Amino acid sequence: MKNEPDIWNSVDQHAPDLIGLSDRVWGMPEICYTEYRSVAEHTAMLKEKGFRVTENVAGIPTAVIGEAGEGGPIIAFLGEYDALPGLSQEAGVAEPRPLPGNGQGHGCGHNLLGSAAMLAACALKDWLAETGTPGRVRYYGCPAEEGGAAKSFMAREGAFDGVAAAITWHPHCFNEVAPAKSLANTRMDFEFTGRASHAAAAPHLGRSALDAAQLMCTGVQYLREHVPQESRIHYSFLDAGGVAPNVVQAKAKLRFAIRAPDLPGMFELNERVKRIAQGAAMMTDTSVDISIMSAVSNLLPNTPLEEAMQANFERLGPPPFDERDRAFAAEIQATLSPTDIASAYRGIGMAPRNTPLCDFIVPRDTSRDLMIGSTDVGDVSWIVPTVQAHAATLAIGTPGHSWQVTAQGKTPSAHKAMTHVAKVMAATAQDCLTDPDLIARARADLDRKLADAPYTCPIPSEVRPPLQPRPEPA
Repeated sequence: MKNEPDIWNSVDQHAPDLIGLSDRVWGMPEICYTEYRSVAEHTAMLKEKGFRVTENVAGIPTAVIGEAGEGGPIIAFLGEYDALPGLSQEAGVAEPRPLPGNGQGHGCGHNLLGSAAMLAACALKDWLAETGTPGRVRYYGCPAEEGGAAKSFMAREGAFDGVAAAITWHPHCFNEVAPAKSLANTRMDFEFTGRASHAAAAPHLGRSALDAAQLMCTGVQYLREHVPQESRIHYSFLDAGGVAPNVVQAKAKLRFAIRAPDLPGMFELNERVKRIAQGAAMMTDTSVDISIMSAVSNLLPNTPLEEAMQANFERLGPPPFDERDRAFAAEIQATLSPTDIASAYRGIGMAPRNTPLCDFIVPRDTSRDLMIGSTDVGDVSWIVPTVQAHAATLAIGTPGHSWQVTAQGKTPSAHKAMTHVAKVMAATAQDCLTDPDLIARARADLDRKLADAPYTCPIPSEVRPPLQPRPEPA
């Protein structure tokens, strides 16, 4: 690949600054649409690195775009920086040790995700300037991947229109081109309204919203037997009405996550769940208000981009882990079960190896046994040819959304892996700009998939992002 050492060297030159960004964001975990400090850090770094910056993207105050270059195709790097509730943890410690504070933590590694995506963007920016190659690079700082579907809202507002290729990654146990498999997902709220009354003296006058909510849950349990096996339905009580058992509860609210392998299947399943809610309201003589909070599409694979990324993984080889890295990974593995580790290897279709950190590149043609979730990258993949990497920032077997992920978020091995995957992403972007046929083949691959099922944003036009206010200064 032409000039490949130059772009890899550029990644190394920028790496200290972007590792510092990752560590700072790790130390300020912010959840769904509250990432004001994190986006400020990303915005400041984009300006420091000479990008043209657009803030408040798609009306979302915690979203930002940095762009550099002139003319030519636009290559996008997608970054994230949101955290999760309840996963606070001291860094570099292989035992549960929550930090004081709000209990939030980077239990999915998005501090690394956004920083490495920007690191790749910085390297491509340098290469464009040094070679005079026509083309533009964009870094998309995206909030609220965890349940807020910010990229879906951004896609609906046209933020990704005109992009030739989108490249991203996610922290993981292995080094690989990420399988483009995810579930379309709707988060839908069901608010039941009844009539309060004294549960002993006047039960006949009450209409229980709590009964309606419980009947809905029962109906969905029966539905599970009659949906495609890849579908998933989960729920939580946002409001059970109150704590007094001698009151017929007049309000109750549920949130359901409804997942299916593709958008048409999800839309159909959504309607079935709605009818169960309406039936529960009818049985209890209550009413139900149904609203969509967020929704995401399933990922669409792109073979030409995946082949290009795989070639770059194999050309670069695995991250340069050392014995100290492996020793801490082994400590983390000691907190896991054999099932955790075996499950991780099943997900890549390979037999277990005697190593706590992934020191190899996973082939693309393995026979995988995947359990999959959802991501708002899916909506980007319906608009723009998209490819994702996984990089071994975690000890093999580390479950996602765990304190162990948070504990590994600032380790030297995580820093090495994020720098390594930035090189893979930057080189793949360089391929797109030096081989116009790659972009054309990637676009044709996507267009074939859209011919039978054009993109429809799963979020209705009237639904706005659930934005959160900027916190008051401490």
